[in-house]
Amino acid sequence: MKKIVLISLLLSSAFLLFSQTRQIESLQQQQQVLQEEIKNTNRLYLDVKKQTTTILDRINLINKQISSRKELISVQRQEIDVLHKEETRLEGEIARLNNALKSKQEKYANAIQGMLKHNFSQNKLLFVLSGKSPGESLRRMQYLRDYSKWQKSQADEIKKQNNEISDRREALVSAKTEKEKALSTLESEQKRLQDEEKKRQSEITEARGKQDQLQKTLQDKQRRVNQLNAQIEKLIAEEVARQEREAEARRRAEEAERRRKAEDETAKAAKARREPESSKKTEEAEEASARKEESAPRPSTGPKIESGSGSQGETFNLSKNFVANRGKLPLPVTGTASIVGHFGAKKHSEWNVTTNSNGIDIQAQKGADIRSVFDGEVSKVFSFPGSNTCVIVRHGDYYTFYANIYDLFVKQGDKVKTGQSLGRIYTDSDTGISTMHFQLWQKTSKLNPAPWLSK
Repeated sequence: MKKIVLISLLLSSAFLLFSQTRQIESLQQQQQVLQEEIKNTNRLYLDVKKQTTTILDRINLINKQISSRKELISVQRQEIDVLHKEETRLEGEIARLNNALKSKQEKYANAIQGMLKHNFSQNKLLFVLSGKSPGESLRRMQYLRDYSKWQKSQADEIKKQNNEISDRREALVSAKTEKEKALSTLESEQKRLQDEEKKRQSEITEARGKQDQLQKTLQDKQRRVNQLNAQIEKLIAEEVARQEREAEARRRAEEAERRRKAEDETAKAAKARREPESSKKTEEAEEASARKEESAPRPSTGPKIESGSGSQGETFNLSKNFVANRGKLPLPVTGTASIVGHFGAKKHSEWNVTTNSNGIDIQAQKGADIRSVFDGEVSKVFSFPGSNTCVIVRHGDYYTFYANIYDLFVKQGDKVKTGQSLGRIYTDSDTGISTMHFQLWQKTSKLNPAPWLSK
């Protein structure tokens, strides 16, 4: 019974150790992603020239930086909490192993003392031969063998437990070191956060001095956004209507073809009843001809590939089903990039203006490629003031929209693969800002694209 309890404890301890190790690894991976995001945002912030017209862009980037930094600090605190629990667990494990070792050592020592007291090692033969019968002598011999095995197993277990205690102590030292390192990193991140908060306050103070101008900038921007959204909605509605008309035409053609075939079959059956012999020969000839056609080799269309390969040599392990790739689609721009404008309505309380976006704004580096997030067909290419060249790509019932392209690589009707470049992003030479606008639609319903993109 004690053995079963001990095994259960060991198993539960091993499971807890595995679970906490996995949790620590997961938290460390999250930290790496967030640190890379912070580094990218900072790089983009440095690209933006300090001008009155770029104050809002700089504030957006600092806000993104602060948000990522706070999330990183939260993840680091979780890691410290897990490491503290691991430390406590290891201390308890060492105490339990020490108690078990002490008990084993006492039992083993008592057994050795008993043997020495009775001079048992020299009287083994006498103990066997003094049995009252051959059967009893054999049983005594078996007992001595079992006893000898027990002694060896006890010595091995004591040695094993000593090694186990040593391993746990090493793990405890490692956990404490990791915890101290995590605490030190947390303090550094909190200091960086304070510096970024000061930088943000400085930008906002400067912006408040130009409130009227910035308010007008936001209003003008929203007016252009509304005009662009109206154009996108119109074009996508037209495309959806065209697709539905074509689908209906195909359905009607298929239905007419089915009716024609049914009428042909009815006519053949009637003719067969009128001319049985002639009809039989004709049918046999037709069947022979059909079998010959079926047995003829058909040209191969080749295998379909599930994942595309981008223009930068990057591969994408995606499903053929667009919906199944939610959270896995690549960013619609190459290189260092950060989402600086979010989907939906946003109230700017400082400027008393509410803006609304049907998509997301992504800031990238100069010369970056704007790319398709999934296999599809270029449905529309058009120009729009303030957004340069715009492209709509159809993916079945889904549509993606890409704005601010200045060097176009595709044309309407082109088939594109996942990651394929549609063109290069436009960079404003006066401000150094390279921002694209990205939208996602399911037929005529707009969707928030952010949850569909991989981090």
